[in-house]
Amino acid sequence: MTSFALGRRALMAAAAAALTFGTPASAEQVLDKVHFLIPGGAGGGWDGTARGTGEALTKGGLVGTASYENMSGGGGGKAIGYMIENAESLDDTLMVNSTPIVIRSLTGVFPHNFRDLTLVAGTIGDYAAMVVAKDSPINNMEEFLEAYREDPRGTAVGGGSVPGGMDHLVAAMVMQSAGEDPTALKYIPYDAGGKAMAALLSGEIKALSTGFSEAIALADAGEVKILGVTADERVPAYDTAPTMSEQGLDTTFVNWRGFFGAPGLSEDKVAAYQDALAKMYDTDAWEDVRARNGWVNIHNSGDDFRSFLEGQEKTIGDLMKQLGFL
Repeated sequence: MTSFALGRRALMAAAAAALTFGTPASAEQVLDKVHFLIPGGAGGGWDGTARGTGEALTKGGLVGTASYENMSGGGGGKAIGYMIENAESLDDTLMVNSTPIVIRSLTGVFPHNFRDLTLVAGTIGDYAAMVVAKDSPINNMEEFLEAYREDPRGTAVGGGSVPGGMDHLVAAMVMQSAGEDPTALKYIPYDAGGKAMAALLSGEIKALSTGFSEAIALADAGEVKILGVTADERVPAYDTAPTMSEQGLDTTFVNWRGFFGAPGLSEDKVAAYQDALAKMYDTDAWEDVRARNGWVNIHNSGDDFRSFLEGQEKTIGDLMKQLGFL
C-alpha cells in the first residue's frame, strides 16, 4: 500500500501558513513586467500555473504586464538549459517548474537540477488525478482495475511526462496500492494536454494520469470523467470527484509548483519577485485563480524553498527505488 504526500505534514503546515484572508483595497505595483517561461506545451499544469499566476499578479496590481513562452523539449530540460545558457539576458524571466525537476534530475533525463538555477519560491500544490474519456464504459477506479486485470497491455495509461516521470510515478503508486506490479503498467508519454487528450479520445490509452487542475478543466469542457483524486478528502473546487482513498486505494499525493530565475539573478530582483509572489496571496484575483483550479496554497521562499526541495529529493529518490524506477 502506498501513501505518498511528499513530506505531507511539513507541506500542509506550509499550506496552512500561506492561507490568508482579507484583500487590500489596492496593491502597490512591485514589478513592471514578468516573462514566464513554461517548459511544456499549452494546456499542461505548468502552463496553467504560469498563466494563472500572471493573471493574479496583473489583476491584483502587483505586476504591470505578464507575457508567456512555451518551450517544450527534453522533459523540461530544454527550458532549463535555455535559462542557464542565456542567464545574462533573462532578468525579467521566471520559469515555472514542479516535482519533475527533482524526478528528472534523479533519473538523468537532463544533466541539471534545481541547484543550477536561482530559487525564487514555491507557490502552490496540485493533486493528481486519473481520468477517462467522457464516453468510456469505465466509471470508477474499481472498473478501471477490472479492465486492467482482464487486459493489462490493452489498458495503457498516458501522461504528460516521460517514462519514470511524475504522471507515470502517480499511476504506478495507484497500481501498487491496488496490489499490482507497478512496473508492469503500460505507460505512454505525451507532451502536455492536447496530444494526451487526443490519444484518450482515439483509444490509444484507456486512462490519463494528470494534475487535478488539468482534470477539472477537461471535465468542465465535457471531455473526461474523473475516476479518482490523490487528495485526503474531496476537494471543494470539484467535490463530485472521488478520492483514491475512499475507493480503497491508499494513495495520496500533492505536486508542488513554483518559480525559478536564471543563475546569477541579482539579489534585488530575487527579492522583488519574492515580494510580489508573497503579496499575491492577499489578493482576490489570486483566490479566484486558486479556487477554480483546486490548488492548495504552499508558500516556500528562498532558503525555505531550498530546504523543501532537498527534502523532496530524498523522499522521491527513496520512493522511486522502492518502485523500481531507480
